[in-house]
Amino acid sequence: MTSTRTDRSTATTAATGTTADEAPAHPLSLSAFRTLKNLVTCYAGLSVATLAVAYLLRAHSDLVTATVWVRGGIVALTSLLMLSFVTRSARGSRGAFRRLRIASGAMVVAIAVIVSLPGFLPLWMRIEQGLCGVLLLGVVAVANGRQLRAAFAA
Repeated sequence: MTSTRTDRSTATTAATGTTADEAPAHPLSLSAFRTLKNLVTCYAGLSVATLAVAYLLRAHSDLVTATVWVRGGIVALTSLLMLSFVTRSARGSRGAFRRLRIASGAMVVAIAVIVSLPGFLPLWMRIEQGLCGVLLLGVVAVANGRQLRAAFAA
């Protein structure tokens, strides 16, 4: 009896011509993951630096509000989660890649909304959040690009 099931290891991706098991290790995929790691590392560094700046400016209640602490903490934690998603997806985890794509897109939208709310954050943190948004736009663009989507195609 002939099986109609396609073996994942022998299925080739249309964009790269590599097998599904080899796709995350394809040179173009490796380059894309290197870019993602750099962007997310910058995002995490900026987020942690923001908490350090908030600590240094803590005596200035007009510059460091409770919202700055809460938002800064949330962003720092999510940046570290994003770093774990990138690391695991670079090792071939489809679930981590899916979470990276969803989380990065959702965070860009959240940042756009938060930055646009008048008076919600002090100016310095709005600028920082805008920079985070730009970094995450890069993550969204690379993670949703044809190369990586093809590498993780089912």
